[in-house]
Amino acid sequence: MDDINPISTLIRDGGNAAIFRTIACIGDSLASGEFEAMDEKGEKTYHDMYEYSWGQYMARAIGATVHNFSRGGMSAGWYMDTFADERGLWNQDLASQAYIMALGVNDISLILAGQREMGALSDIDPANWKNNRRTVIGDYAAILQRYRAIAPDSFFFLMTIPQSGEDSERSRLEDEHRTLLLGLKDMFPRTYILDLRRWAPTYDEAFRRRYFVGGHMNPMGYIYTARLVLTYLDHIIEQDWDQFTQVGFINTPWKYIEKP
Repeated sequence: MDDINPISTLIRDGGNAAIFRTIACIGDSLASGEFEAMDEKGEKTYHDMYEYSWGQYMARAIGATVHNFSRGGMSAGWYMDTFADERGLWNQDLASQAYIMALGVNDISLILAGQREMGALSDIDPANWKNNRRTVIGDYAAILQRYRAIAPDSFFFLMTIPQSGEDSERSRLEDEHRTLLLGLKDMFPRTYILDLRRWAPTYDEAFRRRYFVGGHMNPMGYIYTARLVLTYLDHIIEQDWDQFTQVGFINTPWKYIEKP
């Protein structure tokens, strides 16, 4: 299974991903449908246009409610420090059956600027997020843990950063980030990896000409990403189907328990 590319053939109807009726997308500008504008003076402006986000293209494809828990520039630390509280994103009424976490790009920018530390899996207390060290991975895990407390039976899908084709310190840190997410997968139940770094096309110059305007995706890029995610979710559910049979009971008082 590990050698099968889960997104080699993209589906367009969402497939098994449609079993989720509520999904929350935790992320930065690329999870927010952000567009980059530039005027004749070369001055740039940035605009989160959530209806163009890959999450909302997913919502329209499978008829689900998808929450954008995201904003341009978002990092794990900002999310934990102020953003989620200011937006009321820990509200029980927003509990979802699935959480897709697409953070990391801005965290790595902060690391490169000397303002943050990536950290290690040892920074995480699986029993209590309040004990996590305030590193990138410590905060990332805390987000997962807090939502797991709100929606105990929910599923988490952790997205790795796609390849850029560059040989750089940023690329090395992106590899490290991926390794840490793989560790989180093993640390917490019902947690899966959307490993775009391994399986998605390289986001090189040719890819960016088609799917980007400036440093952010264009509408076709967000549709393409939605298809990547839906196809990956369909593959995971198909391969591990016995874990998903009671998705309909998530965030309800009911479940089916086999008699001994």
